[in-house]
Amino acid sequence: MKTSPPSRGFPESEFRDRLVKAQKKMTETGFDALLLMTEPEVRYFTGFLTQFWQSPTRPWFLIVPREGKPVAVIPEIGRQYMSQTWLDDVRSWASPNPDDEGITLLAEAIGQLPGQTPVIGMLMGSESQLRMALSDFEKLAAMLPDASFEDATPLVQSLRLVKSENEIDKIRTACLAASSAFARVPEMVRPGMSERDVFQAFKHVCLDAGVDDVSYLVGGAASGGYNDIISPAGERKLQLGDVLILDTGCVWDGYFCDFDRNFSIGPPTPAVVDAYHIIWEATERALEIAKPGTSCAELFHCMNEAMGGVRGSVGRLGHGLGMQLTEHPSHAAFDETVLEEGVVLTLEPGFEFAPGKMMVHEENLVIRKDGPEMLSIRANRDIPVIDGF
Repeated sequence: MKTSPPSRGFPESEFRDRLVKAQKKMTETGFDALLLMTEPEVRYFTGFLTQFWQSPTRPWFLIVPREGKPVAVIPEIGRQYMSQTWLDDVRSWASPNPDDEGITLLAEAIGQLPGQTPVIGMLMGSESQLRMALSDFEKLAAMLPDASFEDATPLVQSLRLVKSENEIDKIRTACLAASSAFARVPEMVRPGMSERDVFQAFKHVCLDAGVDDVSYLVGGAASGGYNDIISPAGERKLQLGDVLILDTGCVWDGYFCDFDRNFSIGPPTPAVVDAYHIIWEATERALEIAKPGTSCAELFHCMNEAMGGVRGSVGRLGHGLGMQLTEHPSHAAFDETVLEEGVVLTLEPGFEFAPGKMMVHEENLVIRKDGPEMLSIRANRDIPVIDGF
């Protein structure tokens, strides 16, 4: 099922709106600037979408000041492309350069901020990373002795938590394409195929459905149920009595879907039928309460109780979704993040229904005023059966 996709990229007004929201929060929390250096955050404020981030060799920096437009301090190799974004100030250096990997340029740009003792916000918390050499960060701090570097993780997470309608359109496009690909799995899988054969065929089907890339695909098959869904696909051939799971993160214009589907190779056992119904109903119960004002912890407890208490838990039962396959927040007992309109989530109940046998189910949705809008096409209540084996 192919649908007309939305326009690629974003209008400049989208980035201006993001900047205004960020600067308002910076004023409220006392930050003079944000120093960002990871792909989603740089892209969030600039639209700089490139697979070149897969190379870890060069650092990239973006300064978001409390007043004015962001300033990019980046390797020369990215200058031309970054200059095509809405930014006016793009500074670059020849990189790699072990003697000065952009640190002097970066210190100069921060030193031009208003005030004598700037407070610089950085990502320092959960799900963040320092995408520069630690020695370079220490060098930067020494060059700016009057500046302080503080944790801005909650601020940035709150900005990215609520998606715009433009962002939601892109996630929906990825979800619909992947849903179309999942619908073709029963006709795609044939006797004699190995796990690796299935993975390769499914990727082709996803691309044919219109996604830009299949950045993430895990799963596998095992007799009577699986107990591992993250190992690379192997050469084991599918057999009668297997349960096959495919969990994919397809990308469209830089935004992910992330959901799975289960299939029974031949008639499922009663235990598989019951386990599948349990996780399907757990998802249904969570959908009933997934609305503004509900917390992620409440979603977790709802699904957990529907499964009779998680056995073999992987720690959470879903998460945020957007520019990354998994984003803040987590559906876990510890996460009291309150849902708002425009938050995009996965629901992912899973449990061990027999020793060494798991069943996991995942859907994608966006929180709306009166309840959730499904972005993935809801799975059937009964596990799909692949015949012919």
